[in-house]
Amino acid sequence: MSRIVRIVAAFALALAGMGSAFAADYPVRPVKWIVSYPPGGTTDVLARIVAQWLSEKMGQQFIIENKPGGGNNIGTEFALRSPPDGYTMLLVNPANGINQTLYKDLKFSIVSDMQPVAGLVRSPNVMEVTNEFPAKTVQEFIDYCKANPGKINMASSGSGTSVHMSGEMFMMMTGCKMTHIPYKGAGPALTDLIAGQVHVLFDNLPSSINHIRGGRIRALAVTTTERSPALPGIPTVGDTVKGYEASAWFGIGMPKGTPKEIVDKVNAEVQRALNDPGMLKKLEDLGGTPIKGSPDDFGRVVQSEVDKWSKVVKASGATVE
Repeated sequence: MSRIVRIVAAFALALAGMGSAFAADYPVRPVKWIVSYPPGGTTDVLARIVAQWLSEKMGQQFIIENKPGGGNNIGTEFALRSPPDGYTMLLVNPANGINQTLYKDLKFSIVSDMQPVAGLVRSPNVMEVTNEFPAKTVQEFIDYCKANPGKINMASSGSGTSVHMSGEMFMMMTGCKMTHIPYKGAGPALTDLIAGQVHVLFDNLPSSINHIRGGRIRALAVTTTERSPALPGIPTVGDTVKGYEASAWFGIGMPKGTPKEIVDKVNAEVQRALNDPGMLKKLEDLGGTPIKGSPDDFGRVVQSEVDKWSKVVKASGATVE
């Protein structure tokens, strides 16, 4: 081995050792966690619950930085374009899976530009109707819809959201034809649903559950493959529409190139959180069930969501510039 080769090899080993030592000490300063939504919503609340755990267990502050706008894309691009040093994280959410196809000119890819770190929770959407709506089951809803094509107004929290796309997938898989009425958020959509101005909403469980329990609207089904512990008496859409599954899912990503040792360290702490009874209770209160597993496991979740929503977006013809 020549002297130059030995020097290069020694330098490479030294760098590897430095990287391992750096990861062993991580974090040595506060970590920024980008949430692409305003403060106060379910997504923000979830991030703050997990950030508190990570701050307490890892010895540095995990600070939530809200960067809303652009249909979730502003915060996502900021996070993925940050240095891959472990000090910027992204709260990955359903919009990331949908937007990959919905937006034609994205400047990033949630698959190729992100390093998956850990899944957090999966939460159902709820197919819910006004109390006066004649259908009491999913099958009755389908029958009524087909007998009255285009006459059912389907509200959503905005074009391209998981709430909107859950309804589009329902139409795609059942042949129902509904009129989409987008709102600027779940709050206004729920207000009009309760008032009977629209007929159906595939809303995220946390924002609707108190209205369901209070009898102001009626849940027909949850959109996950299994029933929700929060609404144990409510069936799934898939019980009637075979293969239907839609949910809000959340996890942690970092910029591609983040050292594996850092990724694994954060993942290990998240797994401890997802096995802690107190943390599980907090997540259940948000209607969520844990997404446990390795970084690669979460990467497969992200890829499967991108693939699933790509078909729905294309079938619906939805697009956002």
